[in-house]
Amino acid sequence: MKLKKYMNRYPLSIHVISLFLVLIFFYAETKSEGGECAVLLHGLARTEKSMSNLEQYLESIGFTVKNIDYPSREKTVQVLSEEVIPGAIELCIEQDVDKIHFVTHSMGGILIRYYLEHNQVPRLGRIVMLSPPNNGSEVVDKLKGTPIFRWLNGPAGQQLGTDNDSLPKKLGVPNYEVGIITGDKTINPILSLLIPGIDDGKVSVENAKLRGMKDFLVVHESHPFIMDDKTVFHQVSFFLKNGLFDRNKK
Repeated sequence: MKLKKYMNRYPLSIHVISLFLVLIFFYAETKSEGGECAVLLHGLARTEKSMSNLEQYLESIGFTVKNIDYPSREKTVQVLSEEVIPGAIELCIEQDVDKIHFVTHSMGGILIRYYLEHNQVPRLGRIVMLSPPNNGSEVVDKLKGTPIFRWLNGPAGQQLGTDNDSLPKKLGVPNYEVGIITGDKTINPILSLLIPGIDDGKVSVENAKLRGMKDFLVVHESHPFIMDDKTVFHQVSFFLKNGLFDRNKK
C-alpha cells in the first residue's frame, strides 16, 4: 500500500528511476558482448600523433583503439616487430575483445607482415594498410647510401628498397584478410621523379599492392597525410567490419 501511495504521489520520479535501470541493463548487456580492438602502427620517422585523428574516429564508432608509438628510426623491422607488436596485442586482450585488427601506415604495414609471417595473433581480425611499401620504394634505392637518408630513416629505412634483398620482397603471401589503400597525389615532386608510374611521393601505386590482398583502393591523397583523410576513415572502418572497401562511397 505504501509503495502504491508513493507511486501515485511521485509518478515522475518512478519513471525516471525505471528508465535509469533500463539504461544500466542495456549498457551491461553491450559491455558483456565484447568488442573489437584496432591496433594502429605509424610509419617510418613518425609518431603515434600522426594516427591520432584516425584513432579518434575509430573510437567514436565503437572500436577499442591502441595507438602504438615505437622508435622506428632506431632498429630493424625485424626487431621492432618483435618488440612492439606483442605488447599491443596484450593491451587488446586485456580489454577482453572478440577481434584484434591492425591499421598501419607505410612501414607499419611491413612490421605486421613480418610479425604474422613468424607468429600467430589470437582473435586476429582484419588488416588495413595505408600506403605500404609492400614491394619497396625506389626512393630507398636511390638515396639509402647517403648519410642524411641513413640519419633520417635509420636501419629500418635501409631495408625498404625494391631489389631482391629488400625485406618486403622476402615476405610471403598473407594468409589473413588485408585491404590496402594508397594515394595518387604527391607533395614532393622531387622524390616523385625517382619513382616510375603514379605515386604518392614515397611509394608507387604498383608497389603498394600485395599478392593475396583482399581489396585495393586508390584515393587522391599523399603519403604523409593519407591517414587524415575522412574518406579513408570510412573505408578503413568499412573494411574492418566487412572485409572489402565501400565502392558506393564517393
